[in-house]
Amino acid sequence: MKATFHRYILDFKRPSGTSRGIMTQKETWFLVLEDNGKRGIGECGILRGLSFDDRPDYQEKLKWVCQNIQLSPAALHRALIKYPSIQFGLEQALLSLRSENPFHLFPSDFVYSERAIGINGLVWMGDKDYMLKQIRQKLQSGFSCIKMKIGAINFESEISLLKYIRRQFSKEDVEIRVDANGAFHPKNALDTLKKLADLDIHSIEQPIKQGQWQEMAYLCENTCIPIALDEELIGLTDKPTREKLLSTIRPQYIIIKPSLVGGFKESLHWISIARKATIGWWITSALESNIGLNAIAQWTYTLNNKLPQGLGTGSLFTNNFDSPLKVESGHLFYRKDLSWQHNLIDTICT
Repeated sequence: MKATFHRYILDFKRPSGTSRGIMTQKETWFLVLEDNGKRGIGECGILRGLSFDDRPDYQEKLKWVCQNIQLSPAALHRALIKYPSIQFGLEQALLSLRSENPFHLFPSDFVYSERAIGINGLVWMGDKDYMLKQIRQKLQSGFSCIKMKIGAINFESEISLLKYIRRQFSKEDVEIRVDANGAFHPKNALDTLKKLADLDIHSIEQPIKQGQWQEMAYLCENTCIPIALDEELIGLTDKPTREKLLSTIRPQYIIIKPSLVGGFKESLHWISIARKATIGWWITSALESNIGLNAIAQWTYTLNNKLPQGLGTGSLFTNNFDSPLKVESGHLFYRKDLSWQHNLIDTICT
């Protein structure tokens, strides 16, 4: 078996804001495997500044994987425990290589019968007019679940945007999720949650920065809005620590990004311990190209989770790859009348 890796820069259609700053580009890497005339591809979706494996030797580790690709998948997985995005890219590439179609990793009714996955409509940070424009577009295009990033502009302005949605739609008609990306201080976070509760918010992701277990546990115990852990899961590679995190904080939800927690295998472990603790969960992509998003979406469908998932990021980039993935009326489809970009793997390898 031969393995190669390739860097690719995704360009945002418009600078996209989070509480950690503005993004204009997104770096990603692809692993391509070749064996007996077949090829497989996987995406290592690193997020600079957030991923646990954002480290100087990242490219060297990709090189090491390619040089040691003859090792067993289990041995490679163990060697990559501190490189979750590479773990995930390798998982994809191996599944892709073994599949009849390199882009059909998890055969299901999602792939073959155009069954849809409900998703949230993501509203990026920006000035109030820009965020309002996004909200209107999402509502007009049929989304019944809106996720709004908060914590960067004036909080009262963000409240007014949320009120705009609620004036038009009840909580039965439109579910509102907010993502703070750790923007609030533990001392005033509970008061902030109380203000949001009046707007029938479904949940808030990561209200305070990760690593403050006791403070987050206090919030989860006393909150009037369900709290979802997101960044809190990043970097926890051993199972006892994961179990301790959830038993200590007792969140209402966890949000699982396969690129950030180590791929399908590690994501399934998070789901297993969440279920045992009666903690809800959903899956979110992490700004991958359509190659990584396709793998996450196909896997997510097999989990049969009825909550809206966070899989609507494929249309953010000007130079994403053509694919059968299509967002319509708040749902993600794999459309049989659409095709993958011609000679896609060849294009990436050149």
